[in-house]
Amino acid sequence: MKKKILMIVAGMLLCSNLFGCETGLSEPDDYVTNEGYKSVQEGGEVLQGDPSKAIPVEEIKVGVLYISDPVEGSGYSYTHDLGIQGMQSNLGLSDAQIERKIVDDSDKEATKKAIEEFVADGCNVIFATSWGYMETTAEMAEKYPDIYFSHGTGYMSNGKNFNNYFGRIYQARYLSGIVAGMNTKTNKIGYVAAQDSSNSEVTGGIDAFAIGVEAVNPDAKIYVVVTNSWYDPQKEEAGAKKLLDMGCDVMAQHCDTPFPMTLAQEYGVYGIGYNSDMKKEVPKACLCSVIWNWSAYYTSAVDSIISGTWNGKNYYGGMNEGLVEITELASFCKDGTQDKVSEATELILSGTYNVFDGELKTNTGEIIGKEGQTLDDATITGGINWYYHNVVVVE
Repeated sequence: MKKKILMIVAGMLLCSNLFGCETGLSEPDDYVTNEGYKSVQEGGEVLQGDPSKAIPVEEIKVGVLYISDPVEGSGYSYTHDLGIQGMQSNLGLSDAQIERKIVDDSDKEATKKAIEEFVADGCNVIFATSWGYMETTAEMAEKYPDIYFSHGTGYMSNGKNFNNYFGRIYQARYLSGIVAGMNTKTNKIGYVAAQDSSNSEVTGGIDAFAIGVEAVNPDAKIYVVVTNSWYDPQKEEAGAKKLLDMGCDVMAQHCDTPFPMTLAQEYGVYGIGYNSDMKKEVPKACLCSVIWNWSAYYTSAVDSIISGTWNGKNYYGGMNEGLVEITELASFCKDGTQDKVSEATELILSGTYNVFDGELKTNTGEIIGKEGQTLDDATITGGINWYYHNVVVVE
């Protein structure tokens, strides 16, 4: 897998408070390359849109909602903003054409107010990056049919000016599970999760990770602490400490802060990063990171609006589209880890293996799926409300 890492401190690129401010760019940081994206001019897919609704590039103005300040770390909002930076660079937008706001996604009134302010400021493309913005974004899309709304995660869309975007992160989660399973010595692997089993996005990631662990180490178990919040530094830190004190010697996460990783390094054990490459924070602990290259989507979406090929369809990319992957493995990974990861990567990219294949046993003894079949996208995105049999939820 190609890796193009530009190690530039994100704080130099962003204002200390992004609410309503603009950011001056030098070079995009981290994984914001254009892998997986091709414009129409470069031979990319020609979508059926409405050319009469094309917006000239100089008239594009993008509003982005974040749940936390990207400057604060290497987490979720940070990685989305890297994708926005990559889109800006790829399409040649000026700083004045990007507007950012930080809003608690559980506060619907604040979300509505922020979107109204985007509209008043002339934004004609609005990205809402977190699950909790979904219902309000759907409502505002109906109110403003001439503005393009795109919501990350979740499931709602209207097929017109409001779509949904996410990716097959479970593919990269599976690969990282192989890494974790190969490198644990205690056979106790920790996982700090933002939501419980009612949320398929989080649970599907845990299960894919657990399936990867089992593929190379059937004796290992994954111990999960749930914070019940997409962003709660105190709970994420406390959850990580609880798992480490239990003897977990590899930490994974689906949470916004890097606490599971930084604490893993403090405890002298390993970690699997998430969202962006976390080895810059914890070089002695990070086995690899599960990462998003959101610029692959953001560039494609805005380019389709510029070219008049936007068609309102949802986006669900994966490793083949360059949207998700794992970073290069650390040099201190156990011998043979890279071979196992490479073999699995080839199977996924070829379509031979789809992670949620065949019969899958849950931790309550149920069987999900059927031999010779794989779970469909609708089930993966909205119907994984069970844990794989080697997962233990820690209360």
